Amino acid sequence: MMSEKISLRNRFIQTILRSDKEMTYYFDSHIHLSDPAYLPDIDYILNGMNHLKLKACCVSMDVENSLQTLDLAKKNNSVLPFIGIHPECANDDLEKMIKLIEDNHAILSGIGEIGLDPTYVSKTDDAKRQAHVFETLLSVAEKYNKPVSIHSRKSLDDVFEIMTSYDTKHALLHWFDGSKKQLQKAMDMGFFVSYGPVTIYANDKQTLLSKTDESKILVETDGPVRFSRCFEMKSGQISFIPSVIFCASKILEKTFDDMAFILEKNSNAFLGI
Repeated sequence: MMSEKISLRNRFIQTILRSDKEMTYYFDSHIHLSDPAYLPDIDYILNGMNHLKLKACCVSMDVENSLQTLDLAKKNNSVLPFIGIHPECANDDLEKMIKLIEDNHAILSGIGEIGLDPTYVSKTDDAKRQAHVFETLLSVAEKYNKPVSIHSRKSLDDVFEIMTSYDTKHALLHWFDGSKKQLQKAMDMGFFVSYGPVTIYANDKQTLLSKTDESKILVETDGPVRFSRCFEMKSGQISFIPSVIFCASKILEKTFDDMAFILEKNSNAFLGI
């Protein structure tokens, strides 16, 4: 069993490191690389991204973390900076965030992580504040023509309702966790949806991925979230992305290379590049 794991791992490494005349970039569409959990190893991670030919949409939680994201992006152009206010941090300074976006819009890859989440709501005012922050940042994103990375845990229907007033062409529902009916709604509205390492061992996620429009699929890690089973409760790492691509390729009955090419094309479409 151990030898099989090593063989599979080596196959991934050989695949992603080989020289190809049409070599693609691999994309992690949603990761918190500026989280303090990555700080001790960040130089190693950035070097790894260069070797793997991998770009990462580095999302942020609040104003302070957004500044850290911007600093990180200056170190490596494979870090694609997304700044915003996560629904957990809805009481953060919205005006400062708007100013930060205005001052840095030329170098921003997108706005996020933004959205709704009743998990962080204890009273009606909390829900209203989340919605206000979400809609305000959606408007700012449209003003500067930036893609958005949306948090929609237990709130997909509310997100759908709000997004009827906004452009969904460059909108990602990260870590999609809805029903088949909600997935179809997301496809009808033009959203991108992303799947992460949990897809490797979760049958429900595999089913959802198989029913997602091929042109709307992205992959992510959402690190430093931890993953069980074969990942042994390790924090999400950009090096998990080839495994997620491999899983998606098997579900959709494609080669690894074909799947990677599709995902690069989708990632560029999401980012508007």
